[in-house]
Amino acid sequence: MMSRVVITGLGVVAPNGVGLKAFSEAIQKGKSGITFHQELKDKGFSCCIGGIPEVSEEKISQYLTPLQLRGFHSTSILYGIISGIDAWKDAGFSVDENSSLDYDTGIIFGTGTSGIEKFRESIYKIDDHKVKRLGSTSVVQTMASGISAYLGGILGFGNQITTNSSACTTGTEALLMGFERIKSGKAKRMLVGSSSDSSLYSWGGFDAMRVMTYKHNESPEKGSRPMSETASGFVPGSGGGALVLESLESALERNATIYAEVLGGNVNSGGQRNGGSLTAPNAEAVQKCITDALVDANIKGSEIDVINGHLTATSKDSFEIENWTKALSLQGYNFPLINSLKSQIGHCLAASGAIESVASVLQIKQQFIFPNINCEDVHPEILALISKDKIPTKRVEKNIKIVAKASFGFGDVNACVIFKKYS
Repeated sequence: MMSRVVITGLGVVAPNGVGLKAFSEAIQKGKSGITFHQELKDKGFSCCIGGIPEVSEEKISQYLTPLQLRGFHSTSILYGIISGIDAWKDAGFSVDENSSLDYDTGIIFGTGTSGIEKFRESIYKIDDHKVKRLGSTSVVQTMASGISAYLGGILGFGNQITTNSSACTTGTEALLMGFERIKSGKAKRMLVGSSSDSSLYSWGGFDAMRVMTYKHNESPEKGSRPMSETASGFVPGSGGGALVLESLESALERNATIYAEVLGGNVNSGGQRNGGSLTAPNAEAVQKCITDALVDANIKGSEIDVINGHLTATSKDSFEIENWTKALSLQGYNFPLINSLKSQIGHCLAASGAIESVASVLQIKQQFIFPNINCEDVHPEILALISKDKIPTKRVEKNIKIVAKASFGFGDVNACVIFKKYS
């Protein structure tokens, strides 16, 4: 018999709020975490704004020892450590370096690029013939699985410890991978999530592709405009999000707080065929990802109360809405409410799926819908598909039972997960 899987812990490091309380308050108010960054301008970026979490040195010292911080230079790993440990504690567990090995718990924590600043530092040292000065942590800080390795050692987990990487789909994919492991009985608990560097070296390629907005350097908070007619490209963001997934049996045994249940989901690829490419989605595959997720969760499209879309503030937003309407066979006033967290925090790339999943689950637990900001002028192509009333621009209190969250990433890869209020 397959296990039911629930969410018992959350952790988040986001541009508009670090920690669950600050983040929850921020998203309900529609608080933007996008600011101007002089360094981007100095380096010749067209887009000089972005979302970078504010993490003090004092806070960092609460998660890493002075020894661990010696030569430490990876924001992606830092954000993952903070959000991951916070989620574990939020689930009711303690962090003890002398604890016995926990074979029932594992980690799937994804990233796009890990420790790119450390990589740059290492390259300069090698080129300067100082290879012996790289330090003992240069490898773990720059390897893709560095984040899961750090968390695995701090928390002492003995189940599967791994890292996935699927561009913007990474966080949602990690969640579904952990879900499947618990569902199949191979683990009782999985810490899942993803993180992304706050680095101009990560963002530079996107600036060169001209997919980031350059029109709001003087008005950063107005820059990220998903579903807006005046959207002019995405705003880069960074951070980390984490969730503790647990078998229902385990959660009930220890009387844990249950945020929501994971009903099911799906991951697929468009194969870069039929209109799909490295940077554009295959519409047929996107729709199939959504419909297969509904089948896996055993629900109908009409049962969805809220969609937390991918919606990046590019020309593909209306295309995404069209795919949702076709997959759900719903449009106009019959379409569910839909929001995009990217309006508040920008596109956090590999971290986006995890941070947005945390926001989706908070909506279920606290029974609210966070507002879309900067989209008072909804794109006419979207209005031809769904009612403007389905795109809330203010916080909405609503009885929410089911939320669908999707991510669509570079490489034509897709993921959709269905969350349900636990009952």
